[in-house]
Amino acid sequence: QLQSKILILTICAAGIGGTFQYGYNISIINAPTSYIQTFMNKTWLERTGVPLESRDVLLLWSVTVSAYPLGGLTGAVVAGPMAIMLGRKMSLLLNNVFVIIAAGLSGSSRMAKSFELIMLSRFFTGVNAGVSMNIQPMYLAESAPKDLRGAVALTSASFTALGLVLGQVVGLRELLGGEESWPILLASNVVPALIQLMALPWVPESPRYLLIDRGDKESCISALQKLRGNSDLSAELEEMLAEQAAVKGQRPKNPWELFQNPSLRWQLAGLVVLSSAMQLCGNDSMYFYAAYVFQEAGIPQDKIPYVVIGTGSCELIASVTCNIIIDYAGRRPLLLGGYIFMAGWAIVFMVALSQQTQISWMPYLSMACIFAYILSFGIGPAGVTGVLPTEVFDQMSRPAAYMICGSLLWFNLFLVGTAFPFIVKSLAHFCYVPFLVVCVCTALYVGFFLPETKGKSFLEISEEFKKNFKAQTHAAFYKGPEEIKSTIL
Repeated sequence: QLQSKILILTICAAGIGGTFQYGYNISIINAPTSYIQTFMNKTWLERTGVPLESRDVLLLWSVTVSAYPLGGLTGAVVAGPMAIMLGRKMSLLLNNVFVIIAAGLSGSSRMAKSFELIMLSRFFTGVNAGVSMNIQPMYLAESAPKDLRGAVALTSASFTALGLVLGQVVGLRELLGGEESWPILLASNVVPALIQLMALPWVPESPRYLLIDRGDKESCISALQKLRGNSDLSAELEEMLAEQAAVKGQRPKNPWELFQNPSLRWQLAGLVVLSSAMQLCGNDSMYFYAAYVFQEAGIPQDKIPYVVIGTGSCELIASVTCNIIIDYAGRRPLLLGGYIFMAGWAIVFMVALSQQTQISWMPYLSMACIFAYILSFGIGPAGVTGVLPTEVFDQMSRPAAYMICGSLLWFNLFLVGTAFPFIVKSLAHFCYVPFLVVCVCTALYVGFFLPETKGKSFLEISEEFKKNFKAQTHAAFYKGPEEIKSTIL
């Protein structure tokens, strides 16, 4: 069917220049680390005649790495206003400008003999990722039919994992990971941006945005027909018109207004807990340990990059599996299962690390833990967390909710990246204790307080929160179509 093809094209066009870039840009910086540090030292020597001390090289490298989450935080903050003023689709298209600037800067850094260009490039790359990680799931969830909403929005996580794997592959020495080709590797993120610029203009804007934010009913019906085809649109349109009637006269909310609204208190609590836990659960730190553990397991040094690709592939397989089962299993079981399994594997991993040198087969257990931990993360928290802001907030609150979600995600990424080396130094083999605590607390929160949102309208989700938390009001959620009988199509 042409319509299902248009929905698939929408998913792919949004994904390739969206969250794909986040995963891709996280992994391509790893391969040329030593070459870029050498370039920094050489450039400084040419400028001043004095070589950099190793701690200064490390400081410059830390600034380069930190520029990415700092850019991401900036992108998350501007994403809300962009989504409201420009629309979801136009925001994603304009977002590619940041990557094109970044590719130009990093690609010319060696020629210009300036490592500062790499730092600036990483900042702009981060801005691009920050914007796309907020707007892409919002755009896809608003464009998808209700019964596929979870699976379609969750493709954002699959594209992140795909970007991660492809970044690891392209970063191999045989491809672009060599000493001569690292500027091309860093600039290669321009390719997905160009693909999106060619593909995304052909797909429709979010129907919900067109109707509720813009008040353009004709464009909304046209977009729905492209996405749904000849199927009966009346029920879906009635639901949108009901929400439009409920938010009439309201303007899109600012993030601080969400905190001031008592009826959204528990939705916000869920958003803060899950967005923070996604970065504080230690999944990214597993990649930090991967090379060391594989080396201890006796894998030759030159073969380790190939095995590391297996870790990224694990996340990709898990997120695709989650994509298939989310609308059958529901959001809550996947989140709960993911965090419980991660807590279990964290304990086994710490025991294995402490016995690494005493027992010959322990390095293999550590290897198994790395893969199992990443699989557990991918099958639940990685994807479901990004779907929830769309489902538990209405049209006027949603961009602000994603701003809060994105800001927490990037701030915590920066926090873990900065703190983890010190955690390893002070706790040694027991460095996963803080992550274990986060996983256990999050699992308890999900188990006791988070309602299931699968296949429910905003009103039903609101009622669930009210029941669970004895909230006094839920004025921010619209009454579903069955409450507003007067809406005329």
